[in-house]
Amino acid sequence: MEQEPKRLLEVLDRGQFAVTIEYNPPKGTNLTAVLDNAKTMVGRVHGVNVTDNTAAVVRAGSLPVCRLLYELGHDPVMQMTCRDRNRIAMQSDLMGAHMLGIRNILCLTGDYPTVGDHKDAKPVYDLDSVQVMQLVQGLNHGRDMAGHALDGATAFHIGAAVTPEADPVGPMLAKFEVKVKAGARFFQTQAIYNPDQFAEFMKAVRPFKVKVLAGILVMRNAKMAEFMNANIPGVSVPQAMIDELRAAGARSEDAGVEIAVRTIKAVQPHCDGVHIMAIKATHRLGEILTKAQLG
Repeated sequence: MEQEPKRLLEVLDRGQFAVTIEYNPPKGTNLTAVLDNAKTMVGRVHGVNVTDNTAAVVRAGSLPVCRLLYELGHDPVMQMTCRDRNRIAMQSDLMGAHMLGIRNILCLTGDYPTVGDHKDAKPVYDLDSVQVMQLVQGLNHGRDMAGHALDGATAFHIGAAVTPEADPVGPMLAKFEVKVKAGARFFQTQAIYNPDQFAEFMKAVRPFKVKVLAGILVMRNAKMAEFMNANIPGVSVPQAMIDELRAAGARSEDAGVEIAVRTIKAVQPHCDGVHIMAIKATHRLGEILTKAQLG
């Protein structure tokens, strides 16, 4: 019997529907909750993202958490933002990540420090996300960003983010093409709330030979949805969905799970996989996978 592929890109290249999930490292050193949940996901998902100080809030680093997930049997996706490191630190971290078995890198710009919990932090932004992709391609070809030869190249799969529900959509599609040319092999989208609009987006990007995983954000209540509409660019949670969460009252998290499952089923015919962002509802991931018949 043929062994199932372990690596995310192998699953995608085979044309199988891929499932990735996401963890925030702890603000501190206690990884018990993340690892306990991750153990239940081994064999049920094809990749696990680890965020990089998301929303500019200080947390433990993505790299060590990725390695621990790798040791559990997961294929980690290490997120790397441009906010906190210059090109020297990025290349150093990337070479270290390769040494530790990590093969997927999601290149992101990163939220500005003023939105986080260290508002006086100096932003770096030495490179933008496209330049980081080009940097990773260079490392894969055995050269650092200054053109010097490496004693051992990296072998990363480059991932990128995209916002399918951006308005207007034109500039976002142009940036999508730029990222493809910079080496992106897979995209994980920002949260999808309008499956019909997402289907139109997928028609527009299908000529590109890349894989797209639709972002599914598990909303726990109406307040969370309203916060996202007010503060997260490119996100537009429909009022009907907010009303559904509010009407659920004390069972709003259950409603959020049902919305996530419904959205997964709606986008599944159009894309190559889903990326489920459960944030503070990771304890519901197994239920979501089961209800969506994903494993």
